[in-house]
Amino acid sequence: GLVPLPFPFPLPGRVQSDAAQNYTIFYSISGRGVDQEPLNLFFIERDTGNLYCTQPVDREEYDVFDLIAYASTADGYSADLPLPLPIRVEDENDNYPIFTEEVYNFEVLESSRHGTTVGVVCATDKDEPDTMHTRLKYSILNQTPRSPGLFSVHPSTGVITTVSQNLDREVVDKYSLIMKVQDMDGQFFGLMTTATCIITVKDSNDNLPTFRQNYEVSVEENTVNKEILRIPVEDKDLINTANWRANFTILKGNENGHFKITTDKETNEGVLCVVKPLNYEENHQVVLEIGLSNEAPFSRDAALRMTTMNRALVTVHVKDQDEGPDCSPAVQYVRIKENLAVGSKINGYKAYDPETGRSSGLRYKKLNDPKGWITINEISGLIETSKTLDREAAGPRKDLYNITVMAIDQDGRSCTGTLAVDIEDVNDNPPEILQHYLVICKPKMEYTDISATDPDESINGAPFYFSLANVSPEINRLWTLTRVNDTAARLSYRKNAEFQEYYIPVTVKDRAGQSARKTLRVNLCDCTHPSQCYARSARVVLGKWAILAILLGIALLFSILATLVCGLVNAGKRKSFPEDLTQQNLIISNTEAPGDDKVCSANGFTTQTVNSSSQGFCGTLGSAVKNGGQETIEMVKGGHQTLESCRGMGHHHTLDSCRGGAVEMDNTRYSYSEWHSFTQPRLGEKLHLCNQNEDHIPSQDYVLTYNYEGRGSPAGSVGCCSEKQEEDGLDFLNNLEAKFTALAETCAKR
Repeated sequence: GLVPLPFPFPLPGRVQSDAAQNYTIFYSISGRGVDQEPLNLFFIERDTGNLYCTQPVDREEYDVFDLIAYASTADGYSADLPLPLPIRVEDENDNYPIFTEEVYNFEVLESSRHGTTVGVVCATDKDEPDTMHTRLKYSILNQTPRSPGLFSVHPSTGVITTVSQNLDREVVDKYSLIMKVQDMDGQFFGLMTTATCIITVKDSNDNLPTFRQNYEVSVEENTVNKEILRIPVEDKDLINTANWRANFTILKGNENGHFKITTDKETNEGVLCVVKPLNYEENHQVVLEIGLSNEAPFSRDAALRMTTMNRALVTVHVKDQDEGPDCSPAVQYVRIKENLAVGSKINGYKAYDPETGRSSGLRYKKLNDPKGWITINEISGLIETSKTLDREAAGPRKDLYNITVMAIDQDGRSCTGTLAVDIEDVNDNPPEILQHYLVICKPKMEYTDISATDPDESINGAPFYFSLANVSPEINRLWTLTRVNDTAARLSYRKNAEFQEYYIPVTVKDRAGQSARKTLRVNLCDCTHPSQCYARSARVVLGKWAILAILLGIALLFSILATLVCGLVNAGKRKSFPEDLTQQNLIISNTEAPGDDKVCSANGFTTQTVNSSSQGFCGTLGSAVKNGGQETIEMVKGGHQTLESCRGMGHHHTLDSCRGGAVEMDNTRYSYSEWHSFTQPRLGEKLHLCNQNEDHIPSQDYVLTYNYEGRGSPAGSVGCCSEKQEEDGLDFLNNLEAKFTALAETCAKR
């Protein structure tokens, strides 16, 4: 068969067939490097089988060429099977190791422990793996700053670690390392490359903030919400970080909460303020111990180095002021027995002069006393009862009664305080039964419960004792009362009790013997629910009042009817005209001459003037008819009537009814002479008064004359208010024009 023989480049290799001993053999090859890319890299001599490589080969590009060799006779017969001919390219150390980055950037915390990992550098080599050509070794060529040497690198892994605990950002905050990597396991003939490694030292809270000194400051007493001192500090850590920003704490001396200290975020200073007034009389001087720390916790090494410079003393001197009286404590208590006699004296509120510590020279004034029970002595401050104290009326907290007192010194300065009066209870209130009306549905309900309350204190209150008080034998036979608890009892009936309302007197007594009696109205009802009997009871009460109202209404109606009947009987017995017949109203419907308009008002009626002969008429009279030689007049009250007279004079005078209504009809006939003699003087007087102004001077108006409108006009005369039929319908006077104002005022006065 075909046999390959190895060959080193550029010397030829050879392929030989066993059939060459008997035949003429021709050799050929194919595959990558011959008829595939890269083309023509290899060729074979057709007659000898010598195999040649035409140019150098890069192993990193083509590490193996898989060729196939053929052997054939001259007539094309295959002398042997095709021979696979792999050609492997041997590696040479012709590639330098290369770092993955030209510049590495790492960070490490200052004061890190020995062996702390900083970072990892890495390099690659294109030569054949797992050979000396790719066995890399890392090392540090140079460190800047040079000393001290603080870092090391693992030769195989490239891990950089710290070899000292002396990293201090405040001394050096950045280091630069020149890193070397070399193949051939670092032997001198190996290929090498370098890279730069920048290591930044991060800040840690390894420097304690410190005070520069102790401080003294002065402040006036009663000063509040005022800055009194700024305290600077020093810290070498990185500015504007949590390791640099200071926290101040008052460790001692502020037990009463007079001071507060905060941090100025801009300057990092401590700001000491007074937030509660100081009292010179209580303390002339306050010594504060201020502690200092950072927002970030201290590192372990820094905590071990803490010194007294992390604390400072601030001495605050309190300056005296001339102040007013001191009402301290603000609430003072006094105990008074309830129902104490009026005029009794008790110790009152006491204020003090803070300069002397005494109460002399102060005056007292009562500002608020809700019930007016107390008076206060202006000089001594003693209180005196002006009324009887009632604990139950004192307020929501019945045992405390608050009085506001003002204390004033000689300069007029003042303070206020509260005198809380503790009113000691007296058993002055008996227990009271809460129920008044009870419904028991028989037989569904066998009993009902009653309860009582007592406004006195518990020592004078429950348990209560209930009993039937002086009841009749019937009540005592039908009803029983048993105890339920300290404040309630059970009222039960016997089976033979009838359906009806019972009035049962019950006595209730408190533990101190104070008692009260109350009569309960108990409705023993045939029902299934008490609400049914409540409704029946309400209907019965309403019926009684309704009946009473009806009876009163009937009586009033009979009295009115009796009055009317008596008036009619008296009117039938006489033919005289009523004296107030002409006490009516005159309304001038038109103004035909200069002058003030007047309204003649008497009994709510209006009329018109008749003629210039100074004859007037007010009211609704009826109609007068002159028939031949006999003159008669017919008096009909109500409706629209016309008075006909003086027909022979060529004109007719009308008297319109200005008011109508349901009035009594009087059909009694009178002679004209009787009518004339009665009405003429009265009409003249009325007309004379209506034609005068307010100063009783005759006005320039004259009586208006109307044309004859015919006898017995069914529509009556057209008057100014003929449509006004209501008895009191004079509201139209409020809407008259301006020229009727004087007339309306005159009628109102008349």
